[in-house]
Amino acid sequence: MKWASSLVVVAASLVGISVGSLGHAAAPLPAAKAGVALDYEFFKTRVQPVFLLKREGHGRCYVCHSNNNARFHLVMLSPGATSWNEAQSKQNFELIKRVAVPGSIDSPIVMHPLDEKAGGHPHHGGGQQFESQSDPAWQTLKGFVLGEKVASR
Repeated sequence: MKWASSLVVVAASLVGISVGSLGHAAAPLPAAKAGVALDYEFFKTRVQPVFLLKREGHGRCYVCHSNNNARFHLVMLSPGATSWNEAQSKQNFELIKRVAVPGSIDSPIVMHPLDEKAGGHPHHGGGQQFESQSDPAWQTLKGFVLGEKVASR
């Protein structure tokens, strides 16, 4: 079967897919919890700013995730803009559903950027953005998938 993995690498490079993202793109998502919904206003006002936040020793999530082939992708900001407009935010909300499973802390958007030592996934191309589960930005991502609403925080 060694030839099969080589074939995947060749095929991925022919169609321009990042080989590093293949393992994560193919990983199944956890099951959604009944009765939990992702809140658009919470996403727009609390989660999107996390993607634009400059973290010491790391690039902003936006820099890579607006120019990548990974499962999670963000819409490009308009020229000169420092945040997304309403239409772009709605697009981002649809895109995050690829990695945010309602009611599941095991969602890739929560566990992928978390340091492996803190319980996160072992590989994130942009490095582990959050060193611990007590990081306020990580808590925001967790709250989002668990169904927090703007008024509830």
